[in-house]
Amino acid sequence: MKLHNSQARIFVPDQSSDPLSRITHLGVGAHQDDLEFMAFHGILECFRSREKWFGGVTCTDGAGSSRSGDYANFTDKEMQEARIQEQDAAAVVGNYGVMIQLGFPSSAVKSPSDPSLKNDLLQILRATRPEVVYTHNPADKHDTHIGVFAATIQALREMPSAERPKAVYGCEVWRGLDWMLDNEKVIQNVSAHENLAAALNGVFDSQIAGGKRYDLATLGRRRANATYLESHATDECESVSFAMNLAPLVADPSLDILDYVLGFLRRFEGDVRDRLTKRLG
Repeated sequence: MKLHNSQARIFVPDQSSDPLSRITHLGVGAHQDDLEFMAFHGILECFRSREKWFGGVTCTDGAGSSRSGDYANFTDKEMQEARIQEQDAAAVVGNYGVMIQLGFPSSAVKSPSDPSLKNDLLQILRATRPEVVYTHNPADKHDTHIGVFAATIQALREMPSAERPKAVYGCEVWRGLDWMLDNEKVIQNVSAHENLAAALNGVFDSQIAGGKRYDLATLGRRRANATYLESHATDECESVSFAMNLAPLVADPSLDILDYVLGFLRRFEGDVRDRLTKRLG
């Protein structure tokens, strides 16, 4: 595999000689720590399994990360190295089959005219041929996340139809998906191994010490999702992640991406309108 950036890194925690072909679940995230926040369902599915392996792809270089406290005086280069090391450490803790860091600047990821990220992802997808893919949801409010979502869908659409994954999920990070209609949410039970979730989230000290308690916020969102999912029943899960089903966009490349995504919003709007109309007349 010839990746676009010379500084791209492929890390194999168990030093397997053939790490890519074994990957069954692939997470594609924008930043170091996104995978652990949004694709924990896939990490859990594969953890300590003999048949399933999680592979991670982080697309950006980490240079633009916020920094304060012990990291306040870090240069961009020092911050990049810190974040790369944290992501590799998470791969060890989570027993990933492979961890690939592509090293793109955010500007390249957000550019609609630069195909480099899409081309790298296409190579990775062809080498791994995963059964399940996790990436950012298209209603996220972070532009770099939207860039990764778009490149991932574009790459998946260029794969031969027989090689495309059957399950593709758009996951929660910089927007939750609790607003989606319940019958359209992909409900991912991530209650098991809460200690593993805490350990993975806590690896990213450069961000937590920098003033953002992503570790607590992520676990809190999952708890809230589980409790507020159903108003008239006791909780069936302790921790839940929501995802948007993106498989139709991959199975049928003729589908308009914008129209598909806005359809969820229109149906949500209709639900709100109907409930209010019943009461207000």
